[in-house]
Amino acid sequence: MSDSSILHSVEEKKLALASIIREPLCELAVACGEVWPQGGKIDALLQAGLQRVSQCKLIYAWDRDNHVVSAMISPQSLDKDWRGRDLSERPYLKKNLPFKGIMLSSVYISEYDSRRTVTALQAVNPNNHLEGFIAADFNVSDLMQNSRLQIINSPYTQYRGDPAVRGTLFQQQRVQSEFDKVGDAAFDRLAELITDYGVFHTKMLFSSNRCTLWFYDDPFQYQLFNIHEVMDEDLLLAYPERPYPTRAVVTPDQVRQVYALFKSLRYIDDTIYLRSGSLNIINGMVGLTFSCDGSHYLTVEEFLDRDLQFWMGLSL
Repeated sequence: MSDSSILHSVEEKKLALASIIREPLCELAVACGEVWPQGGKIDALLQAGLQRVSQCKLIYAWDRDNHVVSAMISPQSLDKDWRGRDLSERPYLKKNLPFKGIMLSSVYISEYDSRRTVTALQAVNPNNHLEGFIAADFNVSDLMQNSRLQIINSPYTQYRGDPAVRGTLFQQQRVQSEFDKVGDAAFDRLAELITDYGVFHTKMLFSSNRCTLWFYDDPFQYQLFNIHEVMDEDLLLAYPERPYPTRAVVTPDQVRQVYALFKSLRYIDDTIYLRSGSLNIINGMVGLTFSCDGSHYLTVEEFLDRDLQFWMGLSL
């Protein structure tokens, strides 16, 4: 996954998190506002409300002068040593804070436990008078693993390739490869490996006649084959049949549609043509690289919605 995809996933997780914790944090802020700034009473409210704030590792409150007015409260402990400490150097306090409602910080290293953290900030403003904030800390690693925080796939992304390749594009011409010679049978075999033999990610390099396959049973290693090995019937003896993954967001019918479109893009033109294509049925993403060295990444739905002329216009 690229850095931009990771950052996109973090942002989507943060948006999903905000929707889950907004109501309980708002209710806590109202309750704390009624006893502000009595630290003991605020502690009791935060400790009682912590369980309603999904996956919160630490909750606390501070005043308008950035001083902690509560204990640092985790699911396991109540730490009063931080009461009165100045939080002015916290990264999220260098930005404009919300007078009302909730705001999520950028990722930072927590001074409390040295882990990568996102903090949700909820204003405490009884009678529209800002008294301070409630802060709820979340470990980034927990957020990324939380299946309740559903994220959308990365948006369509295009990367231009090597200018030297683009500059000589019209001096090139597609040469029929061994992959091209086996044609439909190759795509049928790859679809079979996905639907019946546990492959969840394929990458086809048409010009160099190679296929890279990732198997659901062993996702941390990929297997590299030439097209003749893929077409060998004995290959199916090496891998047991597997049911189609329940986590897949791409249907078997869409797999075949994607491969049919790969074939069309491979043969659409002798100068501008598909050089490699990848499909991942778990995250639903398609990757394309054209003869001009331009690359594209998008969801299966986006890919199938676009006609051939779209790709002829954008491949450069």
